[in-house]
Amino acid sequence: MYQPEGFVFIRYEHNPIITVKDLPYPANSVFNAGAITCDGDTLLLLRVEDRRGISHLTVARSTDGITDWTIEDRPALAPEPERHPEELWGLEDPRITYLEELGKWAVVYTAYSKAGPLVALAYTANFRTFERQGPVMPPEDKDAALFPETFDGRWALIHRPTPADTRYKAGIWISFSPDLRHWGDHQVLLPARDGGWWDSKKVGIGPPPLKTSRGWLMLYHGVRGTAAGDIYRLGLALLDLQDPRKVVARSEEWVFGPAEKYEREGDVAYVVFPCGWTLRDGQVRLYYGASDMCICLATARLDDLLAAVL
Repeated sequence: MYQPEGFVFIRYEHNPIITVKDLPYPANSVFNAGAITCDGDTLLLLRVEDRRGISHLTVARSTDGITDWTIEDRPALAPEPERHPEELWGLEDPRITYLEELGKWAVVYTAYSKAGPLVALAYTANFRTFERQGPVMPPEDKDAALFPETFDGRWALIHRPTPADTRYKAGIWISFSPDLRHWGDHQVLLPARDGGWWDSKKVGIGPPPLKTSRGWLMLYHGVRGTAAGDIYRLGLALLDLQDPRKVVARSEEWVFGPAEKYEREGDVAYVVFPCGWTLRDGQVRLYYGASDMCICLATARLDDLLAAVL
């Protein structure tokens, strides 16, 4: 297995860890899962694309977070376009954050509406029942995640609006809310770079930000357009602990990119796309979608990630 020298993330040698063959019902693909640890187990909220091309979210659990996944036989969150028209064409790319102040898990996901993708929010205490809150950002917007705590009494959301004018690049924004319903103070947090950089076409957040002693660690995907198509790779940024609008550091090089066959061949080739990670005993486990077909695992030491971004 190819492990590029100097890269801080190391692939699990038996990737992929979940494929469509592991699902208890027919589907096209499974990828881009949110990830948490809950009651000692690892829980993944899988994005499953059915054979129509419409996505829903399904729960998988594992005691070791690597093998022996128990996947529920029905979706945890399926589109309900009659009650939630913003979900007409599916639910995608969930990111999960525990909001201790509310005593609930918040699932921020992309709802694919007739007007385009938008950011939607749901709460859950057990991943069996969910309280949909509806859209929190209008189209076109996606790649969103919440911070787990407030800043001066306001919640913070990272998201990626897409400009209608193609002359402008899609960058990462941050917005604030007193109640998780009304959002404002919108501003660019991390723009796509100019020129031939690996993240020069567009950027978007990966998993929710991770709180560390040095700042909020943010893993993001960057896209470079080439004559053969887009390439999705991953980079790091560090945000100020007290004011996440301040970018303390940003990696110049990518820290993870498609190299293995399962990352280079699929429905959307040359893509590594994470929506969740977990931290235990200083080790970060990164759960990522590979080529929009399967779910894979890579690991890194938290200290190494901080050293890479700093």
